[in-house]
Amino acid sequence: MNAEQVIAAKFGGSSLADAKQFRKVKEIVESDPGRRYVVPSAPGKRFEGDEKVTDLLYEYYAQLSRGEDGADTQKKIRARYQEIIDELGLSVSLEKEFERIEYAFSKGAGEAYAASRGEYLCGLLLADYLGYEFVDAAEVVRFGQDGHFEDERTNFFLKGRLARAQRAVVPGFYGADDAGEIHTFTRGGSDVTGALVARAVQADRYENWTDVSGFLLADPAIVKDPKKIDAMTFAELRELSYRGAAVLHEDAVYPARREGIPIHIRNTNHPDETGTLICRKLEPEQEVSITGIAGRKSFAAISIAKNRMNAQIDFCHRLLEAFDENHITFEHMPSGIDTISVILPLEEYREKQEAITASLQRLLHPDKISVDEDMALVTVVGKGMRSESGIAARFFGSLGEAKVNIKMIDMGSNEINCTIGVSNGDFETAIRALYQALVL
Repeated sequence: MNAEQVIAAKFGGSSLADAKQFRKVKEIVESDPGRRYVVPSAPGKRFEGDEKVTDLLYEYYAQLSRGEDGADTQKKIRARYQEIIDELGLSVSLEKEFERIEYAFSKGAGEAYAASRGEYLCGLLLADYLGYEFVDAAEVVRFGQDGHFEDERTNFFLKGRLARAQRAVVPGFYGADDAGEIHTFTRGGSDVTGALVARAVQADRYENWTDVSGFLLADPAIVKDPKKIDAMTFAELRELSYRGAAVLHEDAVYPARREGIPIHIRNTNHPDETGTLICRKLEPEQEVSITGIAGRKSFAAISIAKNRMNAQIDFCHRLLEAFDENHITFEHMPSGIDTISVILPLEEYREKQEAITASLQRLLHPDKISVDEDMALVTVVGKGMRSESGIAARFFGSLGEAKVNIKMIDMGSNEINCTIGVSNGDFETAIRALYQALVL
């Protein structure tokens, strides 16, 4: 690698689960002098059946909030960190930190504060082990008091602070508002912090180190030994992440995409493997017809029928108003001449079923409203969906041969994806059939 490059490297919980993993991380960081900014998660599971530190912190805080002792859980948390300190021979002591945490917990510091301490403590240890400067994310990642993330202010603070740090560790997942109260991103939010750091230092590359060797073309729990995706565009990543391909937190894409910083998914346990590169535009030799197949279950389809619907100029406006006034988001909106369907998460529909039905009746005066609560969405992503003849025939032919009934078809406006709706019971069958036909 070019030593002049600046690299932001985020390491996930499995990469920092114990002292053995810490040693792997140090070897990776020191193998390239460009890895100057490191973002750690909290220690994850060491083995099957083990507990993540973040989950232990949630449990400990809940126990104290209920007036319970919590001593056993606290001992587990302390032991995880002390084991790393002892095995690596670190000079740092966390005793005062645990005293502060216990005091804050007793004063009702909140779940966000509790969860954030896993990354905070891990960052202290990693900074000591690497010989890097520790920068508390609470000082540089800004949230409003309502918990809303403040993008531009964060970039301002991060940029200024890291300009004074040649090599730094910034713990992931959390930040703070101006009053000092801790707020967190959603689970997996260390990915977001890594991307924010990459943006702030104008990194040449954002490396995301985890326990898999990149994105796979399909879920390995459904398709046996799926192929790895060597490279994809930001647009393709966005589609796959949104459809359920969970390797990278989807909000981590935006800061890197905005600045054109390539994201490289790598495996801490197999650092010699090439991983998956995500960038704005692929080279011709990197392009493939099908980038990936992903999907999710448990959606509802609300179908509205109204004669001459297409002649009513404001019909779609009123339809969207019905969802807006009930604060409901939707996934797809396929339509015909006299019918239109809205696909939304089943749980959200059931929570607001009566309210949304009343709004639709009042605003649209439909001839009929019908609801299908047995819907799964499967999406195929790749440039072949628009540019390669025969793809569509293989796509639909494979589903017919597998006896999968298609309930809905939606070709994305960017023409790199095609989404179908099937019954939840046909979800896995559809993905296997499409993988066989389009990839193999």
